[in-house]
Amino acid sequence: MAIDTPDWVKSAVIYEVFPRNHSADGTFMDIFGDLERIKSLHTDILWLMPIHPIGIVGRKGTLGSPYAIRDYRAVNPELGDPRTLEMVIDKAHSLGMKVMIDVVYNHTSRDSVLLGEHPEWFLKNPEGKFATKVPDWWDVYDLDYRRPDLWKYQIETLEQWVDFGVDGFRCDVAPLVPLDFWLAARDRLGRKKEVIWLAESIEKSFVKYVRDRGYIAHADPQLHAAFDLTYDYDGFEYLKDYFQGKRPLSDYFNHLYIQETLYPEDAVKLRFLENHDNPRAADVIRGRDCLLNWIVFYALLPGATLIHAGQEIGATKTPSLFEKDPVSWKDADVELMSFMQNVLGFAKDIKGICKKFAVRELPAEGVVKLTWLGDDIAYIALLNLANKYGEIQVDGLGEAEICLGDAGSDLRTFRIERMPVLVKIPAV
Repeated sequence: MAIDTPDWVKSAVIYEVFPRNHSADGTFMDIFGDLERIKSLHTDILWLMPIHPIGIVGRKGTLGSPYAIRDYRAVNPELGDPRTLEMVIDKAHSLGMKVMIDVVYNHTSRDSVLLGEHPEWFLKNPEGKFATKVPDWWDVYDLDYRRPDLWKYQIETLEQWVDFGVDGFRCDVAPLVPLDFWLAARDRLGRKKEVIWLAESIEKSFVKYVRDRGYIAHADPQLHAAFDLTYDYDGFEYLKDYFQGKRPLSDYFNHLYIQETLYPEDAVKLRFLENHDNPRAADVIRGRDCLLNWIVFYALLPGATLIHAGQEIGATKTPSLFEKDPVSWKDADVELMSFMQNVLGFAKDIKGICKKFAVRELPAEGVVKLTWLGDDIAYIALLNLANKYGEIQVDGLGEAEICLGDAGSDLRTFRIERMPVLVKIPAV
């Protein structure tokens, strides 16, 4: 965590929107009309995936990736104009939300305006041709941050968006851009106002892959010098393996301990069950009851919580990045959204009151006890993350007050099928 990260970020809820696919029309005005509902999920930050014009040359799919940006300083006319974007920002502010936009500074589209104006700013291969660090990213060209004038242009672009009303930046593949650049940008913009910085940090295997190719790739602990939040990808890879039956859940719990001990003190992670690059949680986690338990688990983990638009209604289809593929709001699971609203509210209150966190598996594999301890009270969640059934003994809950779920009449014995359960007890 950067030394000036505000405390509220530690328990923030971030809501991710893909403007093109948020509705059938896919415009800023559709987002404008949905802001009250988004706020009802206890959202602190509205994150808009890239709002800039998309390149045409070398497009993936019909419409191209929003991460193949043609002009950092313009608004994609397919989404609306600067005035309608400003209306979204102003209304979000009036509802008490900040607005974050995507910054894709590792690369541009293959027909970027910068290619014509400053071809010297781009990475070249040994043959002198424009190149990328990752071959699969064949629809983009990478920028070369050995150029001081590129730094100046990029930071001035960020200033433009802050002056426009933007409150923060989600920085795409931030580890592949020099850390000194991010530090310089943070310092410059911090003189204007409080700006929130989220790094899309990358999985450990990807860090090694990029380094082995001879390029920089910062690890998560490094990034916290410049960023308020980093992705939980270094731990999320353990969960993906767990869902595929390749690892025990305890591997993820062990990594939580590593994050707590090897990262800078008070470093803030962004926790998520899904995002635009990963499958829908409701598709991966089979069984509605199990999904409810995972929602509580992730909301109660230390750090900020990400909600990917559509996740709150149980959407199972991951929207395409390259085609028109809107969220089907008409199929909304209204009860699930209400449950998530309730859980996110509890989680935010708990993380604001309590400072000490612990999690462990109970004797039944996949049945988890999660604890938050404050000065006077403690909160304990009992979670069935593996669709287990039966009964289990839990000690120390003699004066428990039920906050969520049905624990039955005997607070010492919990029927696993009735989880998730959240209780409040006097602190010991």
